[in-house]
Amino acid sequence: MIYRIAGCQMMPSEDIRVSRERFEKAAREAAAGGAEVLVFPEMWTCPYIGELFAKNKEPQGGETFTMMADLAKELGVYIFGGSMPEEDGDKVYNTCYVFDPEGNLIGKHRKAHLFDVDIKGGITFTESNYVGRGDKATVVDTKFGKIGVAICFDIRFAEFSRKMVKEGAEVIVLPAAFNLTTGPAHWELSIRMRATDNQVYFMGVQPARDPDCKFKAWGHSTVSDPFGVIIDTIDENEGIIYCDVDTDRIASVREELPILSAMRPELY
Repeated sequence: MIYRIAGCQMMPSEDIRVSRERFEKAAREAAAGGAEVLVFPEMWTCPYIGELFAKNKEPQGGETFTMMADLAKELGVYIFGGSMPEEDGDKVYNTCYVFDPEGNLIGKHRKAHLFDVDIKGGITFTESNYVGRGDKATVVDTKFGKIGVAICFDIRFAEFSRKMVKEGAEVIVLPAAFNLTTGPAHWELSIRMRATDNQVYFMGVQPARDPDCKFKAWGHSTVSDPFGVIIDTIDENEGIIYCDVDTDRIASVREELPILSAMRPELY
């Protein structure tokens, strides 16, 4: 079985109405390009600036949630809705909603590993000041098979991706927002590592870079095949990457290089 996934690298705006317009435009273009699974960036509803999260928070079922659900149904596609600030009582989470082609919510991932860092000469950011931690790995069932979803810093933890693969994921998608320090150093490397370690297609989707914004995203949305080969990538500007997922390719790689079947969990 072969099916097409698209990664929509779009630029967030401080005006959520503009962000929604850009989301819809990218979704329609990706669907017209033959994609049946659409993936969006981390925090696409606003720039990745902590103070903006509370201003743009919405509860599940809110206006942005409904827009994504309606668009999935209209286009007849799966939408992995990047992430947005989810309001839940007195807490806010960095959340990715997943919709099926009927517009039903079939999964929700709350970012589990928060980006609390102080890189000398680089960026300082304490994400836990603004959002709460999720408490699980997320794998959703689709008509194409199981797809895992993580968010940004989640990629740094090898066991997290492996847990999704143990639960049957053959594809992992990652809404993310790497910066100009971590991006050039580790973005492509991390995607290829997780794809190769787990013998999955791995797609990472970032915001486009806004040179006038306080937070400057690395961009360079990228997808790797199960052997660590880059299928498609992009620069820092808005655009769409595509990958034709071949489930026979997954089976072939896993048979020829038996990493998963040769594991010895009693040792580790």
